[in-house]
Amino acid sequence: MTRRELDAAGITDPALRAAYTECRRLNARHGRSYFLATRLLPVERRSAVHALYGFARWADDIVDDLDRHRTPRERDRRLMRLEGDLARGLRTGTGDEPVVRAVADTAERYDIEHTLFADFLASMRSDLHVTDYPTYADLRTYMHGSAAVIGLQMLPVLGTVVPREEAAPHAAALGVAFQLTNFLRDVGEDLDRGRVYLPADLLAAHGVDRPMLEWSRRTGRTDPRIRAALVAAEDLTRKVYRAAEPGIAMLDPRTRPCIRTAFALYGGILDAIADQGYTVLQRRAVVSRVRRAATATAGVVQIAGARWRAVRTDRRAPQPGVAPLPWKGPVK
Repeated sequence: MTRRELDAAGITDPALRAAYTECRRLNARHGRSYFLATRLLPVERRSAVHALYGFARWADDIVDDLDRHRTPRERDRRLMRLEGDLARGLRTGTGDEPVVRAVADTAERYDIEHTLFADFLASMRSDLHVTDYPTYADLRTYMHGSAAVIGLQMLPVLGTVVPREEAAPHAAALGVAFQLTNFLRDVGEDLDRGRVYLPADLLAAHGVDRPMLEWSRRTGRTDPRIRAALVAAEDLTRKVYRAAEPGIAMLDPRTRPCIRTAFALYGGILDAIADQGYTVLQRRAVVSRVRRAATATAGVVQIAGARWRAVRTDRRAPQPGVAPLPWKGPVK
């Protein structure tokens, strides 16, 4: 499948093909839901999405360093090296890291604004020293770089049937919705890293603070106030999904099934959190394999429908100098 994707995208240089392959591996390993949705894209666009995701994953892993082998200062130096590598890569098309070579090539192919990558890395750097957010407005500032710009990077790859600037706010909102979903799912794991992404004002409105979250994580016990805060966070996240959803119809019909599937899969995480009683401080909510498979199958059906409509439209279109024939259904 990797070779077919690279051939379809016109990526022929062996070193560049290896770089894209590494990005695809990162996507498959870390982003199960999104990797599944990406397979519904037209084959020639998948490598670009893998490059964007692979670069983001690489930077995020530097910041998180889950094994805690490196100090914050060491992680900061690694992030600075990545920033310098990316700056050169976007200028010259080269890079020390495979993810940089792939993402620089994708940025050139799809004319992706370089400032979006700078904003992303700025938010990644803040994770080295910012451990909580007093208000939702503060969190939104962070999420512009960590999530909204991902949606904006994706937009040229996905294509639109409206001016790109019209679809951009919805693409940014979808990136934010996905990240808010991850924040809600990963409250416990983020606490283990010393971070709380749920805004302090939202928590305080329900009588919750960081020490209470830490108590729940440590003891495995729950509290009605924590549940109420998590329900409020879910409501907030679903509101952002509603703001994002109209943008799906603005995309190229061939890429809509991918995004609708991702939309459904991430929304399914919220459903799983609710179904498990909002016990995210004790265990990670996971969408079942059956549900993921059913959602992906629905995406395949959407693709078949889009291809059918495209063929039907093409057959109806008159050819130069030829009178149009009446439509009589598919050729048997």
